[in-house]
Amino acid sequence: GKVAQVTAYDLSRQMLDVVVQAAGDKGLANIVTQQGYAESLPFADSSFDVVISRYSAHHWHDVGQALREVKRVLKPGGVLIIMDVMSPGHPVRDVWLQTVEALRDTSHVRNYSSGEWLAMANEAGLAINHLLTDRLPLAFSSWVARMRTPAALVEAIRLY
Repeated sequence: GKVAQVTAYDLSRQMLDVVVQAAGDKGLANIVTQQGYAESLPFADSSFDVVISRYSAHHWHDVGQALREVKRVLKPGGVLIIMDVMSPGHPVRDVWLQTVEALRDTSHVRNYSSGEWLAMANEAGLAINHLLTDRLPLAFSSWVARMRTPAALVEAIRLY
């Protein structure tokens, strides 16, 4: 069926401005934006059929609370889809990944492993139907350029 309304919700005004611009460019009139924290969703209980988070969760300060909020605003039978970078789970590789991500993007909090995601979802009362993983090839120069990472930090990442 047809989607009645899409609500774009983000802490960053800049990201919401990108949504408004893209919606206008595509002639989409059913998109509204709202700014705020994932841990405190300003929506009524059972008000969404689907919640999608795309490369955002690694910025959340309390993923467990955010997942509980998603559970609250989802209608019974609703679906949550999260796309994000995952930690490999290996302690040394995890430290490397978190360090590189924090150097590249100062708003980075943490990339979680699949085991951590499963535990947090379970604690929030969310049932996992599918867990898909894939490799995301990235070109280093565009990866750091996307976040406007300062040259000194780009060099630090290269050396690290």
